[in-house]
Amino acid sequence: MNNEKERQFTAAGTNIQEVKQKNAEAGLSYNEVKALLAQSGGHGTAIYSDTAVEEVRQDIQKHQ
Repeated sequence: MNNEKERQFTAAGTNIQEVKQKNAEAGLSYNEVKALLAQSGGHGTAIYSDTAVEEVRQDIQKHQ
């Protein structure tokens, strides 16, 4: 029964845990990219941002 809880599937048959694992391995999340772009994106725009990228990453990880 415990094994069934670990392998949860959607109605279409998608393994939810597998998708979460692949997403975690895929690189930056959408929010991490937004924070990174806010800090370093554009020509000369970094001076207008006070985004702490590492703080954003930790906050995102905490809420997953």
